Amino acid sequence: MTLPPGQRAVDGFPRFGTHLHHPPPPVPADPAIEISGPLTETLTLSMAELANMPRKQLDADFHCVAGWSATGLRWEGTAFEPLYRTRIEPLLQSGATISHAVFEGLDGHRAIVLLEDALAADVLIADRLDGQPLNGDHGAPIRLVSPHQYGYVNTKHLCRIEFHTTAPVDPERWSPLAAHRRARVWQEERHRYLPGRFVRPIYRTLIGPIRALSARGSRE
Repeated sequence: MTLPPGQRAVDGFPRFGTHLHHPPPPVPADPAIEISGPLTETLTLSMAELANMPRKQLDADFHCVAGWSATGLRWEGTAFEPLYRTRIEPLLQSGATISHAVFEGLDGHRAIVLLEDALAADVLIADRLDGQPLNGDHGAPIRLVSPHQYGYVNTKHLCRIEFHTTAPVDPERWSPLAAHRRARVWQEERHRYLPGRFVRPIYRTLIGPIRALSARGSRE
């Protein structure tokens, strides 16, 4: 098994994220994704609508920016690229050219993604993992899966997608741990300003404390 630079395989698939010790957000009675931007109308996609779109299974590892990888995962859901082509593009306002998408979860996490990265063939709006519906620890009821990017792009509990014609303002751009905007795992784009190999030792010291805190909020 070949992993991206600086990654180490772990057993299982630990709960990990900015939520730390907080439990997963409750699943709404009628889960849906609200889609907005320079569109002729706001679009809301229900779980039933997503489930009726062409389905895709994807065998792909999950790579955390801290340096661990969960391997041998099987995701299932709706491929993002055909969803964008069939449901979003026809609604674009005349002359609008989309450059970025912002994926937001029920937990408040937001990931700003270049449209060209979001349209990669392996990007899914996933609702199942290893043959089972997503649980709270891993993003129920639906989440973004972008295997070629670090985990912080893979928004859990997805509830909103905003499309933009220019780069949105990133409130974390001056953070000491400023995450790389593209987050491509094979280029080791961990940090916005520092080479990935320089920040590996720092990030690895955070794995244990963050994993322990995250586990405290688990509902599984």
